[in-house]
Amino acid sequence: MPSPRIITEFKDQIYFVTFTVKNHYYIFDRHNRFQILEDSFVYCQKNKGLRIYAFVFMLNHLHFIGQAPDLIEVVRDMKKFLSKELQKNIIATEPNILELFKANNKEYHFWQEGNYPELIESIEFFEQKYNYIHYNPVKKKFVHYPEDWCYSSVSKIPTKIALAKL
Repeated sequence: MPSPRIITEFKDQIYFVTFTVKNHYYIFDRHNRFQILEDSFVYCQKNKGLRIYAFVFMLNHLHFIGQAPDLIEVVRDMKKFLSKELQKNIIATEPNILELFKANNKEYHFWQEGNYPELIESIEFFEQKYNYIHYNPVKKKFVHYPEDWCYSSVSKIPTKIALAKL
């Protein structure tokens, strides 16, 4: 069964999107990899029209609610860029784990198939996903309160990612 995709006719609408690291391997929690994620989001905001309504970066996945003139293109380009940057970072810091992501003799795949995008069609669904995003670190018992996780849009610590208003 094919994984859900962003609907071409609605590629400019608001979606809840997830990127998950292959095999759910914890990779973002070291060597400035959260910064790599943040820089990619900031770049897409400045250069590709990405609007972020909420986000959370976890140890092996990220969620965001976002919109762009062509979210299909943004997601594709962001995942490709992140793969290249993560590969460079891993080669420089933990070359032994690179084998975990080897797809064939020349390529590495850092992401699981699919982004599981969900079109946001109501305020209630938006609020449900918004809360899900921000309570993810609490659910995983990384923090007691959503605002204590510094890698999310609800954090007390400001990021460079500009949040859009509905």
